[in-house]
Amino acid sequence: MAEAFLHYLWQFQYFAKHDLLTTTGETIRIFETGNRNADAGPDFLNARVKIGAMEWVGSVEIHVHASGWTDHNHGADEAYENVILHVVWSDDKPVKRNDGSLLPTLELKKRVDEGLVLKYKKLLASVDTIPCAPSILQVPALIRLSMLERVLAERLQTKSREVLTWLQRNLNDWDETCYQLLARNFGFKVNADPFLQLARSLPYKTILKHADKRNQIEALLFGQAGFLSDKKVNDDYVRELQREYTLLAQKYKLESTQLNKTQWKFLRLRPANFPSMRLAQFAGLLYQQQNLFSRILEAESYAAFRQLASVEVSAYWKTHYRLGAPAKDEVPSFGERSIDAVLINSVVPLLVAYGKVRDQQVLIDRAVDVLHQLPAESNTVTRMWADLGIKSKTAFDSQALLELNNNFCSKHRCLDCSIGASLLKPLR
Repeated sequence: MAEAFLHYLWQFQYFAKHDLLTTTGETIRIFETGNRNADAGPDFLNARVKIGAMEWVGSVEIHVHASGWTDHNHGADEAYENVILHVVWSDDKPVKRNDGSLLPTLELKKRVDEGLVLKYKKLLASVDTIPCAPSILQVPALIRLSMLERVLAERLQTKSREVLTWLQRNLNDWDETCYQLLARNFGFKVNADPFLQLARSLPYKTILKHADKRNQIEALLFGQAGFLSDKKVNDDYVRELQREYTLLAQKYKLESTQLNKTQWKFLRLRPANFPSMRLAQFAGLLYQQQNLFSRILEAESYAAFRQLASVEVSAYWKTHYRLGAPAKDEVPSFGERSIDAVLINSVVPLLVAYGKVRDQQVLIDRAVDVLHQLPAESNTVTRMWADLGIKSKTAFDSQALLELNNNFCSKHRCLDCSIGASLLKPLR
């Protein structure tokens, strides 16, 4: 038996309430179960119950075994002094308050339908990646949609908090924060860390001083990334970047923070995803869209956002995937899926974060609208959901399903999920 299941039983009152008595025989009448407490202290706050002839307002504490009260040393914690009812699965030990009086206790063990307990244990023991996979389509579509909207809101909240953490680190500089977030996402999953390290070692203010010269932006990025350290490359373009970087690195004292080329991963990546290619594309974005953050705030339509994220690389990178190595085939442009990824992982969180800070709901709504217009992502998680009959039509759906999988299904938080709670709802 898990304590989380008892929280669920108490919150929704899924137990027999006829002749409800404390373990000492006093009658119990429940008016309000209280509010679930996510912080330290009793499990439910502001509950209202009548025990015997006395009506009480206070907290409810829940344990699998009554002895949990003593094991957790609640008696020595002032936060538990206003507990009015102890709800337990098994009353294995009488619990006394500090004044010596017995703490009213409700035992649930014999009041819960065995079928409900069995369903919970079966769900908890499921080996499926999505525990409720065999029965999820039994849940009404409205409940599933409500849960997806909830987890999407939680995902946006989490991502916006990360942006605000970065903003604080960057001394409230939105432009620098935007630049770093975009850099990390141009690295995608495999090279996200070195891309972020690169951006933090090469301030956006430095980039802006050379924003009108593409070759200098490329020199700064490739040089700081460690890709220009090989002096044996017989390539005019590379030699030009090396000359530019040598001068710029001395000017801005960049040598001490330069990355090592070995930090970048090429193995098992398609050429179009090589970090050298992504650096060239990032350079193209910085050259084409100066003052990026302002432009993101100014964009008001989905088409404007897509145009903003479109990238044109320099001539060299239309025939190369790596420095000094001409490509055998035509090099593809910055693709639609890459643009979508930039919008989903960079633009949307920035809009939500800025909207929250400035109390501008229109920006948050704009971010959600972008997700509704973007095509759904295709990955192992969305394909897994599709196999169950839950298909993504837009990025709103795929982002929600990713969040549901990552923070609920994979953690077996079925009781915190509206879908799982619906399946566990006892038959009347």
